[in-house]
Amino acid sequence: MDKRILGKSLEVSALGLGCMGLSYGYGPAAEKAEAIKLIRRAYELGVTFFDTAEAYGPFLNEEVVGEALAPFRKEVVIATKFGFEQGQVGLGMNSKPESIRAYVDAALKRLRTDVIDLLYQHRVDVNVPIEDVAGTVKDLIVAGKVKHFGMSEAGAATIRKAHAVQPVTALQSEYSLWWREPEAEIIPTLEKLGIGFVPFSPLGKGFLTGAINENTTFDKTDFRNVVPRFTEENRKANQTVVEVLGQIAEQKGVTRAQIAIAWLLAQKPWIVPIPGTTKINRLEENMAAANISLTAQELADIENTFGNIEVQGARYPQQMQDRVGK
Repeated sequence: MDKRILGKSLEVSALGLGCMGLSYGYGPAAEKAEAIKLIRRAYELGVTFFDTAEAYGPFLNEEVVGEALAPFRKEVVIATKFGFEQGQVGLGMNSKPESIRAYVDAALKRLRTDVIDLLYQHRVDVNVPIEDVAGTVKDLIVAGKVKHFGMSEAGAATIRKAHAVQPVTALQSEYSLWWREPEAEIIPTLEKLGIGFVPFSPLGKGFLTGAINENTTFDKTDFRNVVPRFTEENRKANQTVVEVLGQIAEQKGVTRAQIAIAWLLAQKPWIVPIPGTTKINRLEENMAAANISLTAQELADIENTFGNIEVQGARYPQQMQDRVGK
């Protein structure tokens, strides 16, 4: 798989693997052996960039990722995230310097490594100055426990403040054919500062694959149950997106997911999507998108078509929406 550069120097595969869904967010956790098998299959396919976080479990995901990647740790880049009280999303934010330091020491053990390649602040903590957060990560970099600093779902002004203290290597935020808000302010800011972009949910939390419709039922622990965009009414209204994507994919002889991922890769050379899945066949399908090139005409056709579609429903419930763009 081709490589891309995040920030000034962090080389990763053009596509990474988002590991969250293996243990959190989309229903029951995968069996540990199956999760490890999937992560190692991703490595066989050329993936060298793996994304986890303390909050995915909490802690369970880091442990699985650490065990899966241990045999080839030096060949891969591990990204993880801090920022929730005790690693639990429901307890709110905590990016106090002492909490960051304690988290890193614990995460190094869970990840079976002596250094975290890319350490993200999971969400901006409005109660802790971002300069203090960036300064703490800078100290951890000096100490050799962390290599690169990242942010997730942060607003442009906060990114600039943090970057002035410790250069930000990558921003991780949602971006896809059905969530394009980052194009307004975030992407120009990243381009100006030389910061890489790591889009999560590049397949619209599964919706862009065409596997979800108004009749789909989610597991009771699946967080899409509380997402406005995934109400039965909005899933029905948003089928237009899936239908159009299907037409484009059919003309190209590929799948909807592959078109969605290839489109993201075509936007900027410093964009590295991290699709996630629990299924080997979906993993192989997603990673094959790295080999698909869209012509200028195809990209223009996609732009013209999707520009006329208004996606229905907010991407987060209000309490989660309040945590993004700060």
